[in-house]
Amino acid sequence: MGAEHIRRWESGALAHAVSDPFGQGPVPWLRGSENYFDDTGHVVPWYADPDLGHGGTRTADDVHRQIKGFISTGAAAPGEAIDFHITVDPPQQFTVDIYRIGHYGGDGAAQITTSPRLSGIVQPAPLTADRTVSCHHWWQSWRLQIPSYWSIGAYVAVLTTVDGYRSHIPFTVRDDQPADLLLVLPDVTWQAYNLYPEDGRTGASLYHAWDEQGGLLGEEDAAVTVSFDRPYAGAGLPLHVGHAYDFIRWAERYGYDIAYADTRDLHAGRVDPARYRGMVFPGHDEYWSVPMRRTVERARDGGTSLVFLSANTMYWQVSLSPSPSGVPDRLLTCRKRRGPGKPALWREIDRPEQQLLGIQYAGRVPDPHPLVVRNAEHWLWEATGAGEGDELDGLVAGEADRYFPRTPLPEHESRILLAHSPYLDSEGVKRHQETSVYRAPSGAIVFASGTFAWSPALDRPGHVDPRIQRATANLLDRICKRD
Repeated sequence: MGAEHIRRWESGALAHAVSDPFGQGPVPWLRGSENYFDDTGHVVPWYADPDLGHGGTRTADDVHRQIKGFISTGAAAPGEAIDFHITVDPPQQFTVDIYRIGHYGGDGAAQITTSPRLSGIVQPAPLTADRTVSCHHWWQSWRLQIPSYWSIGAYVAVLTTVDGYRSHIPFTVRDDQPADLLLVLPDVTWQAYNLYPEDGRTGASLYHAWDEQGGLLGEEDAAVTVSFDRPYAGAGLPLHVGHAYDFIRWAERYGYDIAYADTRDLHAGRVDPARYRGMVFPGHDEYWSVPMRRTVERARDGGTSLVFLSANTMYWQVSLSPSPSGVPDRLLTCRKRRGPGKPALWREIDRPEQQLLGIQYAGRVPDPHPLVVRNAEHWLWEATGAGEGDELDGLVAGEADRYFPRTPLPEHESRILLAHSPYLDSEGVKRHQETSVYRAPSGAIVFASGTFAWSPALDRPGHVDPRIQRATANLLDRICKRD
């Protein structure tokens, strides 16, 4: 089948992913390409699955909705069930293959189970009210009963129609057992960026919506509230999901004892930080509710260490509310700078992020720059081979944090900046990125990488940096008391 000429927004690439070298990240069945269409507007196939013959499967999109779906719960535990709501157009049979993300000898994921062949139907059109798009009225398509013996972790459901269209639904299997580290998947931020349906008409995120001509509108016209009751745009994987998967593959390879949760688990009080030596935030984690922040501050003050491996963390304050049918935490609201009431930036309500992270968001990085090592004698850089002033190529990318001297620091026993990296912003103005670590009075270590490129450097093909791998191991080993 020849590549079909389509408009840019129909490609599944969209507004943020195309310019972000750390957007999706390779999942094992995805090709490594970061672009989903070429310069002429022709689709580049994502898939290279030899079992599917010539050219592999085709990505479902939000215009034709060949196959798209979502789950009606957040993270679930072994023994619980997950309900899938899936639309198939034209109606035909489909299957759901369940994969767990991990190292798996370099494969990056393992297939855990496959559904029986299911009958697909065309679900009703999404409902829209004040830019909020919801599919909560879709019929249930399949129920996955999670066996008690399944490992906790990050999972992906791969939906495939008989005629070879495919999309994805990520989900988390969690439990309450103690572990050295709790990995927190940023599902609240994933949903904030979700433009489903990316159809040039009805989709909206907290960043974008469409005008009458199918043009992309900016933040002032975007949604104020978005729903979890809808698929993710394009191929069904959230923007930046790759950051978390990069960390998971690397950490499971080296045998770290990891528990899993979503940010909505933090919000709802389902996380007891005392069960863990450290909490790891592996990806872009920009949107935080008051209960999320309260839980994480309580963790630090109780001696649980915190590891932030991205940048632009905890920037917007959000609230979560129930769906129309009363299911908790299915609607995400962030007023940004619109309308009455208090502003939505944490730093504008006198709770700057730096008071938790030690640094805070400084801006976008249009082109990757080197991360410049500072204080190379510190234990984080031990045995990495990194010397004072060394430049780690491409490690300041996407977005960057730095220390703000006029903003209060958290209480600390010790504090140090481990990188100071100049870069040029989109206006050509020279700015700098910083990496921070401090020890709280409780003994907790709080690390913030201050760049999007840290997690990809752990296990992303083409981005791996052994110095970052060793520095991260130094950090986690100290937190887990391995040293």
